[in-house]
Amino acid sequence: RRIAAPSVGTLRVVPDERGWVMEVLRADDPEFTKFGQVYVSATYPGVVKAWHFHEHQVDHFACVSGMVKLVLVDTRDGSATKGLVNEFFLGEQNPSLVRVPNGVYHGWKCISLTPSLVINVPNEPYNRAQPDEHRLAPHGTLDYDWTRKDG
Repeated sequence: RRIAAPSVGTLRVVPDERGWVMEVLRADDPEFTKFGQVYVSATYPGVVKAWHFHEHQVDHFACVSGMVKLVLVDTRDGSATKGLVNEFFLGEQNPSLVRVPNGVYHGWKCISLTPSLVINVPNEPYNRAQPDEHRLAPHGTLDYDWTRKDG
């Protein structure tokens, strides 16, 4: 079983002779609740950015350059999906938007040969004085192995 992520959707890319356009999140999308901020996170090949969760904030991730493996781990007490893990492969080969519920640990690894660019549209602005983040080290803290699975 997988964590019940409220929304995972394919993003539509509209190409023409000038380039392309891709809408990531609209105010009239069912996934949208409210606007907090928009930011881009660059990750170098092979680097893991993990783990953390938010008590209040809901994230909306889309990788617009390169590829990442986005991983969600549910440790929420009372959750029907407690202990379950979801893996999502986002980026140029799979343009998708993933809504990460509050309370769910998440992180990603850049799996492309070039840096990845992940856009996040959280529903809350980042509070520098009191961040809504609970962090763990990326390796050895949750039951997840970031190494590539060959075979």
